Amino acid sequence: MRSLYDVPAPAKLNLFLHITGRRADGYHLLQSVFMLIDWSDTLHFDLRTDGALTREDLTAALPPDDLTLRAARALQEATGCPLGAHIGVHKRVPAQAGMGGGSSDAATALLALNRLWKLNLPRHRLEAIGLRLGADVPFFLRGRNAWVEGIGDIIRPLELMHALPRSSFAVVKPEAGLDTKSIFSSPFLQRDSACATISGFAAAHYQFGRNDLQPVAQALCPDVEKALQWLNSKGLQARMTGSGSAVFAAMQHAVDLQDAPSTWQVRACKNLAMHPLKGWASD
Repeated sequence: MRSLYDVPAPAKLNLFLHITGRRADGYHLLQSVFMLIDWSDTLHFDLRTDGALTREDLTAALPPDDLTLRAARALQEATGCPLGAHIGVHKRVPAQAGMGGGSSDAATALLALNRLWKLNLPRHRLEAIGLRLGADVPFFLRGRNAWVEGIGDIIRPLELMHALPRSSFAVVKPEAGLDTKSIFSSPFLQRDSACATISGFAAAHYQFGRNDLQPVAQALCPDVEKALQWLNSKGLQARMTGSGSAVFAAMQHAVDLQDAPSTWQVRACKNLAMHPLKGWASD
Protein backbone atom coordinates (compact mmCIF):
# COMPACT_ATOMS: atom_id res chain seq x y z
CA MET A 1 0.00 0.00 0.00
CA ARG A 2 1.45 3.35 -1.05
CA SER A 3 1.67 6.14 1.45
CA LEU A 4 0.00 9.43 0.66
CA TYR A 5 3.46 10.84 -0.02
CA ASP A 6 6.64 8.93 -0.87
CA VAL A 7 9.37 11.55 -1.08
CA PRO A 8 13.18 11.70 -1.29
CA ALA A 9 15.66 13.24 1.14
CA PRO A 10 18.95 13.64 -0.78
CA ALA A 11 22.37 13.82 0.86
CA LYS A 12 24.97 16.55 0.32
CA LEU A 13 28.71 16.77 -0.11
CA ASN A 14 30.92 19.62 1.08
CA LEU A 15 33.10 20.33 -1.94
CA PHE A 16 35.46 22.20 0.35
CA LEU A 17 35.28 23.37 3.95
CA HIS A 18 37.50 26.16 5.31
CA ILE A 19 37.43 27.34 8.92
CA THR A 20 38.14 31.07 8.87
CA GLY A 21 37.77 31.95 12.55
CA ARG A 22 35.99 31.37 15.81
CA ARG A 23 33.51 33.65 17.53
CA ALA A 24 33.59 34.57 21.21
CA ASP A 25 30.62 32.26 21.83
CA GLY A 26 32.60 29.28 20.50
CA TYR A 27 30.87 28.94 17.14
CA HIS A 28 33.22 28.44 14.21
CA LEU A 29 33.15 30.63 11.11
CA LEU A 30 33.33 28.66 7.90
CA GLN A 31 33.17 28.78 4.14
CA SER A 32 31.92 25.84 2.12
CA VAL A 33 29.98 24.74 -0.93
CA PHE A 34 27.13 22.34 -0.26
CA MET A 35 26.20 20.14 -3.23
CA LEU A 36 23.16 17.86 -3.46
CA ILE A 37 23.71 14.30 -4.68
CA ASP A 38 21.40 11.46 -5.68
CA TRP A 39 22.18 9.26 -2.65
CA SER A 40 18.83 9.64 -0.88
CA ASP A 41 16.64 8.40 1.92
CA THR A 42 12.95 7.91 1.15
CA LEU A 43 10.26 9.08 3.58
CA HIS A 44 6.66 7.85 3.49
CA PHE A 45 3.86 9.97 5.00
CA ASP A 46 0.29 8.92 5.82
CA LEU A 47 -2.21 11.37 7.29
CA ARG A 48 -3.52 10.79 10.80
CA THR A 49 -6.53 12.73 12.01
CA ASP A 50 -5.94 12.02 15.70
CA GLY A 51 -2.93 14.33 15.97
CA ALA A 52 -0.51 11.50 16.79
CA LEU A 53 2.97 11.28 15.27
CA THR A 54 4.30 7.76 14.75
CA ARG A 55 7.33 6.45 12.91
CA GLU A 56 8.24 3.14 11.32
CA ASP A 57 11.86 2.20 10.63
CA LEU A 58 11.81 0.43 7.27
CA THR A 59 15.48 -0.45 6.99
CA ALA A 60 17.47 0.09 10.18
CA ALA A 61 16.91 1.06 13.80
CA LEU A 62 16.76 4.82 14.30
CA PRO A 63 17.00 6.80 17.55
CA PRO A 64 13.62 6.97 19.30
CA ASP A 65 13.43 10.74 18.78
CA ASP A 66 15.25 11.38 15.51
CA LEU A 67 15.21 14.62 13.49
CA THR A 68 12.28 13.45 11.37
CA LEU A 69 9.96 13.17 14.37
CA ARG A 70 11.37 16.31 15.93
CA ALA A 71 10.68 18.22 12.71
CA ALA A 72 7.09 16.97 12.61
CA ARG A 73 6.55 17.91 16.23
CA ALA A 74 8.10 21.35 15.73
CA LEU A 75 5.78 22.04 12.78
CA GLN A 76 2.76 20.98 14.83
CA GLU A 77 3.77 23.24 17.71
CA ALA A 78 4.55 26.23 15.49
CA THR A 79 1.19 26.11 13.73
CA GLY A 80 -1.16 24.50 16.25
CA CYS A 81 -2.07 21.93 13.61
CA PRO A 82 -4.42 19.24 15.05
CA LEU A 83 -3.46 16.66 12.42
CA GLY A 84 -0.81 13.97 12.75
CA ALA A 85 1.08 11.56 10.54
CA HIS A 86 2.57 8.10 10.33
CA ILE A 87 6.09 8.34 8.91
CA GLY A 88 8.02 5.49 7.38
CA VAL A 89 11.75 6.05 7.01
CA HIS A 90 13.70 4.09 4.38
CA LYS A 91 17.22 4.98 5.49
CA ARG A 92 20.03 4.76 2.93
CA VAL A 93 22.27 7.76 3.68
CA PRO A 94 24.71 6.69 6.41
CA ALA A 95 24.88 8.42 9.78
CA GLN A 96 28.01 10.14 11.14
CA ALA A 97 29.18 10.62 7.56
CA GLY A 98 29.16 14.40 7.04
CA MET A 99 26.50 13.95 4.35
CA GLY A 100 23.63 15.70 6.14
CA GLY A 101 21.31 12.70 6.20
CA GLY A 102 19.43 13.62 9.37
CA SER A 103 19.09 17.28 8.38
CA SER A 104 17.82 16.30 4.94
CA ASP A 105 15.22 14.00 6.50
CA ALA A 106 14.06 16.86 8.72
CA ALA A 107 13.76 19.23 5.75
CA THR A 108 11.80 16.69 3.71
CA ALA A 109 9.48 16.11 6.68
CA LEU A 110 8.79 19.84 6.98
CA LEU A 111 8.11 20.19 3.25
CA ALA A 112 5.91 17.10 3.04
CA LEU A 113 3.88 17.78 6.17
CA ASN A 114 3.42 21.43 5.23
CA ARG A 115 1.67 20.12 2.11
CA LEU A 116 -0.03 17.09 3.70
CA TRP A 117 -1.55 19.23 6.47
CA LYS A 118 -2.38 22.05 3.98
CA LEU A 119 -0.56 24.62 6.12
CA ASN A 120 0.86 26.54 3.13
CA LEU A 121 3.72 28.05 5.14
CA PRO A 122 6.22 29.92 2.95
CA ARG A 123 9.79 28.66 2.81
CA HIS A 124 11.17 31.29 5.20
CA ARG A 125 8.77 30.11 7.92
CA LEU A 126 9.88 26.53 7.42
CA GLU A 127 13.52 27.65 7.56
CA ALA A 128 12.98 29.33 10.93
CA ILE A 129 11.59 26.06 12.27
CA GLY A 130 14.32 24.01 10.61
CA LEU A 131 17.18 26.12 11.92
CA ARG A 132 16.25 25.13 15.47
CA LEU A 133 16.67 21.49 14.47
CA GLY A 134 20.08 21.80 12.81
CA ALA A 135 22.29 24.26 10.98
CA ASP A 136 22.10 22.33 7.69
CA VAL A 137 18.28 22.08 7.53
CA PRO A 138 17.73 25.49 5.84
CA PHE A 139 20.10 24.48 3.02
CA PHE A 140 17.97 21.45 2.18
CA LEU A 141 14.80 23.53 2.42
CA ARG A 142 16.13 26.07 -0.08
CA GLY A 143 16.84 23.24 -2.46
CA ARG A 144 19.81 24.51 -4.49
CA ASN A 145 23.55 23.95 -4.39
CA ALA A 146 24.96 26.80 -2.37
CA TRP A 147 27.91 28.82 -1.16
CA VAL A 148 27.72 28.75 2.65
CA GLU A 149 29.40 31.16 5.09
CA GLY A 150 29.22 32.49 8.63
CA ILE A 151 28.24 29.76 11.08
CA GLY A 152 26.36 28.08 8.25
CA ASP A 153 23.59 30.69 8.28
CA ILE A 154 24.60 32.59 5.12
CA ILE A 155 23.41 30.54 2.14
CA ARG A 156 23.78 31.81 -1.42
CA PRO A 157 22.57 29.66 -4.34
CA LEU A 158 25.12 28.85 -7.02
CA GLU A 159 23.43 29.87 -10.25
CA LEU A 160 24.22 31.04 -13.78
CA MET A 161 27.98 31.49 -14.20
CA HIS A 162 28.67 29.91 -10.80
CA ALA A 163 26.43 26.87 -11.27
CA LEU A 164 28.05 23.48 -10.74
CA PRO A 165 28.68 21.37 -13.84
CA ARG A 166 27.11 17.92 -13.89
CA SER A 167 29.54 15.29 -12.73
CA SER A 168 29.86 11.86 -11.16
CA PHE A 169 31.39 11.18 -7.76
CA ALA A 170 32.71 8.15 -5.93
CA VAL A 171 31.42 8.39 -2.35
CA VAL A 172 32.75 6.11 0.38
CA LYS A 173 31.48 5.74 3.94
CA PRO A 174 33.89 3.54 5.92
CA GLU A 175 32.59 1.46 8.79
CA ALA A 176 33.56 3.90 11.55
CA GLY A 177 31.70 7.17 12.10
CA LEU A 178 32.86 10.47 13.54
CA ASP A 179 31.46 12.76 16.21
CA THR A 180 31.33 16.35 14.98
CA LYS A 181 31.89 17.82 18.45
CA SER A 182 35.17 15.94 18.94
CA ILE A 183 36.57 17.41 15.72
CA PHE A 184 35.53 21.03 16.32
CA SER A 185 36.83 20.91 19.91
CA SER A 186 40.28 19.64 18.89
CA PRO A 187 43.18 21.98 19.73
CA PHE A 188 44.83 20.85 16.48
CA LEU A 189 42.04 22.15 14.23
CA GLN A 190 43.18 24.90 11.85
CA ARG A 191 40.92 27.91 12.41
CA ASP A 192 42.59 30.67 10.39
CA SER A 193 42.12 29.85 6.72
CA ALA A 194 42.10 32.85 4.40
CA CYS A 195 38.69 33.85 3.06
CA ALA A 196 37.88 32.51 -0.39
CA THR A 197 35.62 33.96 -3.08
CA ILE A 198 32.84 32.44 -5.15
CA SER A 199 34.62 33.45 -8.35
CA GLY A 200 37.80 31.74 -7.18
CA PHE A 201 35.84 28.58 -6.45
CA ALA A 202 34.02 28.70 -9.80
CA ALA A 203 37.35 28.76 -11.61
CA ALA A 204 38.27 25.35 -10.19
CA HIS A 205 35.04 23.77 -8.88
CA TYR A 206 35.89 20.20 -7.89
CA GLN A 207 39.61 20.85 -7.39
CA PHE A 208 39.17 23.94 -5.20
CA GLY A 209 40.36 24.25 -1.61
CA ARG A 210 40.42 21.53 1.02
CA ASN A 211 38.58 20.33 4.10
CA ASP A 212 40.17 21.87 7.20
CA LEU A 213 38.53 19.21 9.38
CA GLN A 214 40.18 16.35 7.52
CA PRO A 215 43.61 16.24 9.28
CA VAL A 216 41.94 16.05 12.71
CA ALA A 217 39.48 13.45 11.45
CA GLN A 218 42.30 11.31 10.03
CA ALA A 219 44.05 11.38 13.40
CA LEU A 220 40.86 10.43 15.26
CA CYS A 221 39.60 7.83 12.79
CA PRO A 222 42.05 5.60 10.88
CA ASP A 223 39.17 4.49 8.61
CA VAL A 224 39.10 7.97 7.07
CA GLU A 225 42.75 7.65 6.08
CA LYS A 226 42.14 4.16 4.64
CA ALA A 227 39.19 5.34 2.56
CA LEU A 228 41.14 8.33 1.23
CA GLN A 229 44.07 6.11 0.27
CA TRP A 230 41.75 3.63 -1.44
CA LEU A 231 40.20 6.32 -3.66
CA ASN A 232 43.57 7.94 -4.33
CA SER A 233 44.96 4.54 -5.41
CA LYS A 234 42.41 4.61 -8.25
CA GLY A 235 43.86 7.83 -9.63
CA LEU A 236 41.25 10.05 -7.96
CA GLN A 237 41.72 13.13 -5.78
CA ALA A 238 39.81 12.30 -2.61
CA ARG A 239 38.81 14.43 0.34
CA MET A 240 36.44 14.21 3.28
CA THR A 241 32.96 15.72 3.27
CA GLY A 242 31.74 17.79 6.21
CA SER A 243 32.96 16.43 9.52
CA GLY A 244 33.24 12.92 8.03
CA SER A 245 33.73 10.06 8.03
CA ALA A 246 32.59 9.80 4.37
CA VAL A 247 35.07 10.74 1.65
CA PHE A 248 34.52 11.41 -2.04
CA ALA A 249 36.19 12.17 -5.33
CA ALA A 250 35.01 13.54 -8.66
CA MET A 251 35.21 10.99 -11.50
CA GLN A 252 35.98 12.01 -15.05
CA HIS A 253 35.37 8.44 -16.26
CA ALA A 254 34.02 5.17 -14.91
CA VAL A 255 36.04 3.72 -12.04
CA ASP A 256 35.80 0.18 -10.66
CA LEU A 257 34.56 0.48 -7.08
CA GLN A 258 33.77 -3.21 -6.57
CA ASP A 259 36.87 -4.11 -4.55
CA ALA A 260 36.03 -1.98 -1.51
CA PRO A 261 36.02 -3.64 1.93
CA SER A 262 32.67 -5.31 2.60
CA THR A 263 32.00 -3.14 5.66
CA TRP A 264 32.16 0.10 3.65
CA GLN A 265 29.24 1.73 1.87
CA VAL A 266 30.37 2.77 -1.60
CA ARG A 267 28.35 4.44 -4.35
CA ALA A 268 28.86 6.16 -7.66
CA CYS A 269 26.69 9.27 -7.37
CA LYS A 270 25.69 12.18 -9.56
CA ASN A 271 25.14 15.73 -8.39
CA LEU A 272 21.67 17.30 -8.53
CA ALA A 273 20.89 20.72 -9.97
CA MET A 274 18.16 21.16 -7.36
CA HIS A 275 16.29 19.33 -4.62
CA PRO A 276 13.46 17.11 -5.95
CA LEU A 277 11.01 18.97 -3.66
CA LYS A 278 12.22 22.46 -4.63
CA GLY A 279 8.72 23.60 -5.64
CA TRP A 280 6.95 22.31 -2.53
CA ALA A 281 6.99 25.64 -0.68
CA SER A 282 6.52 29.19 -1.90
CA ASP A 283 9.39 31.65 -1.61
